[in-house]
Amino acid sequence: MSDKPLIWLGSSKGNLFKFSPIARRKAGFQLRAVQRGNPPADFKPMSIVGSGVEEIRIRADGAYRVFYIARFEEAVYVLHCFQKKTQRTAPKTLN
Repeated sequence: MSDKPLIWLGSSKGNLFKFSPIARRKAGFQLRAVQRGNPPADFKPMSIVGSGVEEIRIRADGAYRVFYIARFEEAVYVLHCFQKKTQRTAPKTLN
């Protein structure tokens, strides 16, 4: 089975490039696992965002998140990437 391509929506790719170098590397490694059909090391479903949306949780000199959906055959859609500044995800991030 070949890797699914990544499709970056909105500002998600630009936001990923704002991650620290180590967080960016970890995010890339986890997204590669998802492309290959494997689960990331630390994730949780984000049904509040939408059906099938999952969140990769990255801990590296801070907390970072990548929202994606991989249930479609044609690609993995990266919806949003951001650095967490608080314990709780802001409601505007979920919209």
